[in-house]
Amino acid sequence: MSASNPTLITFVIYIAAMVLIGFMAYRSTNNLSDYILGGRSLGSVVTALSAGASDMSGWLLMGLPGAIYMSGLSESWIAIGLIVGAYLNWLFVAGRLRVQTEHNGDALTLPDYFSSRFEDKSGLLRIISAVVILVFFTIYCASGIVAGARLFESTFGMPYETALWAGAAATIAYTFVGGFLAVSWTDTVQATLMIFALILTPIIVLLATGGVDTTFLAIEAKDPTSFDMLKNTTFIGVISLMGWGLGYFGQPHILARFMAADSVKSIANARRISMTWMILCLGGTVAVGFFGIAYFSAHPEVAGPVTENPERVFIELAKLLFNPWVAGVLLSAILAAVMSTLSCQLLVCSSALTEDFYKAFLRKHASQVELVWVGRAMVLVVALVAIAMAANPENRVLGLVSYAWAGFGAAFGPVVLISVLWKGMTRDGALAGIIVGAVTVILWKHFALLGLYEIIPGFIFASLAIVLVSKMGAPSAGMVQRFEAAEKDFKLNH
Repeated sequence: MSASNPTLITFVIYIAAMVLIGFMAYRSTNNLSDYILGGRSLGSVVTALSAGASDMSGWLLMGLPGAIYMSGLSESWIAIGLIVGAYLNWLFVAGRLRVQTEHNGDALTLPDYFSSRFEDKSGLLRIISAVVILVFFTIYCASGIVAGARLFESTFGMPYETALWAGAAATIAYTFVGGFLAVSWTDTVQATLMIFALILTPIIVLLATGGVDTTFLAIEAKDPTSFDMLKNTTFIGVISLMGWGLGYFGQPHILARFMAADSVKSIANARRISMTWMILCLGGTVAVGFFGIAYFSAHPEVAGPVTENPERVFIELAKLLFNPWVAGVLLSAILAAVMSTLSCQLLVCSSALTEDFYKAFLRKHASQVELVWVGRAMVLVVALVAIAMAANPENRVLGLVSYAWAGFGAAFGPVVLISVLWKGMTRDGALAGIIVGAVTVILWKHFALLGLYEIIPGFIFASLAIVLVSKMGAPSAGMVQRFEAAEKDFKLNH
């Protein structure tokens, strides 16, 4: 345990700092809008970095480097797809969603926005979209808790059951106390830590393996096909990996960042910061996995843990190449990636339960203080369910991340995208889009058709359903008026 003492101390300091930020945010949380959306007060830097950090979970530092280490550059298509998708999301959705939510009843959540935008008096849109959020996000939260537990388990040799609680406790604490502001402020710190780790580590690995030329020769000697972007892939395989980018339009935890920006004017600057951060992080991730091939082929005596589990490539390189204190900081970046995503997901689930069930159907006139405390209670409820789901270490929960990503991307993506771009969309069109998108993903996944990632057919069929069903009816004059006012507002301030 002595070797990991500095690492343990670094982890403890880092976690304490995150919880402290939670208590600072607690003092700025006076009502439900503050708890769910931070009172729409985020500047461009916090908007940009918290959108990035909430998106990139433990997958960024564990899953992707592992895939590159195993298969070479052919696994990097997913990074290209994500960069394209994130950029289009910032370009077409971010600013428009910010003004549309404000013009449509100052909506705090996606179900809230849908029911105001489409004047849904029946509550059906709100219920269906809140249920989609709860189902897919609880799976997502469980995967975050598994990733956190794996990190504690491998770094400190803890038993899985203890690691499960250790990994989840701090995230639950600051989300519970500080709500959205705590989540966004901690995300900004976590995003900084992640980019530091992902720029520094590949540079040190390169130096350790003798520079660029030596490293590339070593990778080529090990397996010349590592450089081949099309190795073992088919056209459908590449399209499936690129298709991950479609998911951005429908991820509630990322869209919440756009809704919380202090103004549309902040969005363009936030887009530039966020995309620079994302490209550097994904580039660093690919480099860690790729240069790791050269390092471990030159040092086979220490390659055991990575051969056993390629997802440990970043963890092992950090432990082997850095002073234990620096390694502690780098490993905290994995914890940061897990915590930043998990906290956002807990908060979105809590806000769906509080705003879209409790306030909408049970206590319409509940006080702000009561709603904030209900929100906090719901964070605990969702966290406990997710921990219960993650309790079996054999759970294939991490495999379900792609399922949850596809579920949101197809169920909400087309609805969000078309609702901010087309004034002719109707309530029935929105309902059809959510249902067709979610059902297509479930059925396509079940029957594994064509080997194509289920988000692609889900997105296409949901978009067609929205347009066809909307064409059968017509939006009300009020809906058109609000849409046009918001679009005018967006163009004036963009």
